[in-house]
Amino acid sequence: MKNVSEVLKKNAMLVVLILVYLFFMVTTGGSILKPLNFNALITQNAYVYILAVGMLMCMLTGGNIDLSCGSFVCIVGAVGGVLMVIKGVNAGLSIVLMLILGIAYGCGLGYLIAYVHIPPWIATLAGYLAFRGLGTSILSSNSKTGSIAPFPDSFLKMFSGKIWQTKMSVFNWPCMIVGIAAAVITVLVIFWTRSSRLKKGYEADTFASAAAKSGISAAFILLVMYKLANAGGIPTVLVWVVGVILIYSFITSKTTIGRHFYVVGGNMEAARMSGVNTRRIMFLAYLNMAILTVVSAWTVMARFQAANSTAGTNFEMDAISACVVGGVSASGGAGSVIGMVIGATLIGVINLGMSLMGIDANYQKVVKGAVLLGAVVFDILSKKKKG
Repeated sequence: MKNVSEVLKKNAMLVVLILVYLFFMVTTGGSILKPLNFNALITQNAYVYILAVGMLMCMLTGGNIDLSCGSFVCIVGAVGGVLMVIKGVNAGLSIVLMLILGIAYGCGLGYLIAYVHIPPWIATLAGYLAFRGLGTSILSSNSKTGSIAPFPDSFLKMFSGKIWQTKMSVFNWPCMIVGIAAAVITVLVIFWTRSSRLKKGYEADTFASAAAKSGISAAFILLVMYKLANAGGIPTVLVWVVGVILIYSFITSKTTIGRHFYVVGGNMEAARMSGVNTRRIMFLAYLNMAILTVVSAWTVMARFQAANSTAGTNFEMDAISACVVGGVSASGGAGSVIGMVIGATLIGVINLGMSLMGIDANYQKVVKGAVLLGAVVFDILSKKKKG
């Protein structure tokens, strides 16, 4: 019983996610299980997953956040709209130029925070205000409606199309085959990781725990891919999201620089005394955030097929919420990419479920606020019990 209790505490948000999903299955009459709603859950929340990965890296350094990412999405969209629609620049070159813009901003922001020692919330608050105004100004001066469209098909296919697309009435077998392969690889990785930790003498999951984890993971992957196979294929945005998640999961868990983020967040002075270049870590956190914000902006631009002044509104709050709900410590030094994914998915399921139930958008915000507060309270109480 003690082991079961520990597993439940360790995976509390995953249990909550499952319970919330079951609740909406009942209250929506099963409509949340429809293939199109699975597809919508991914496409509508892709920006949250990508932004939240960047926010995770910032928060690991000591609970720091980026308030400017939502407004920066707006200005990236405005610049992309002017380049591709107004000026006729090809999609490939436009993507490179937008990425350069992100790198330039990230370097500037990272320098101010890491070397000039401006508090992150002040530096990013300045961007939050300035970029929204600048983005709106660019859009207004280039369009009477304040919106620039349509983007070229070559750009839209990269971020809002589908791989091996079929008609809704035709089951997409390539999609299902990819799902089966992904499920098998996931099971093998879980058991390989357990075996590797045991050989090195590290603490590892029990065989039963590893079997349960691999079974749940494989079942989830197969369910998602089965639903997507009935919805016409794999959304290209899912490839971007999975790519970002896998890359940063590897960085945070398997690399020295990834461990440095945790060390800096745990105790910056101790990290500095032990030889960690704390300034470089802070610089990289915000450079990384800016780059991922550009990637997120691409998915938003393609989803709405336009650049407008409202793009990115409250995105920073969605990213922060996904991290906190997913177990990322508000004081830094603790959290994982997988936990963040669970948090982002929980927020997405709540949004989708309440929308299907026809609940007013204002009350949806109330519920999300309550979930966020509950996650923080749970985190604090868990730390007190451990102490």
